[in-house]
Amino acid sequence: MTDILPVIQLGNPILRQTAEPIADLSDELLPKLIDALIATAASSNGVGIAAPQVARSYRLLVVASRPTPRYPHAPNMEPTAMLNPKIVARSAEVVKDWEGCLSVPGIRGLVPRHRAIEVEYSDRQGQLQRQELTDFVARIFQHEYDHLDGMVFLDRVESTQELVTEQEYQKMMNGA
Repeated sequence: MTDILPVIQLGNPILRQTAEPIADLSDELLPKLIDALIATAASSNGVGIAAPQVARSYRLLVVASRPTPRYPHAPNMEPTAMLNPKIVARSAEVVKDWEGCLSVPGIRGLVPRHRAIEVEYSDRQGQLQRQELTDFVARIFQHEYDHLDGMVFLDRVESTQELVTEQEYQKMMNGA
């Protein structure tokens, strides 16, 4: 059985550190960490997770979009591990939408993100990949990528007026 790791919370100094590049993509511990990240995100109804969120300061993130109670309209995709990811191009178009974070429970914020990005990363086999991500999947990537640079979504919210509790967010989304 794959381990589910504890998700560290805002205030833990690891969340504010710049994560270290993965020097050895063939490290035998990486597949276990990747599987644990995927399991941890799934068990928490997350659509992505970054290694720093489980107190591992590595440039590793997982994008795992799928409909969940937290994101009922998310598109379905295979969970994708991205090692040493980089954003190589960004669309001029920026879109604001609601985000939450497993490391900042109970709060949502309106966060501006590029609608489309082109990214490069090594996959779990160590092969270099390059792809364009758009809309919600691009948002997930940018959110998780921020964690690798010691940022959380709250750092990108433009006004405290654009913060709500999870409870109020759910009321808004359900038309209550």
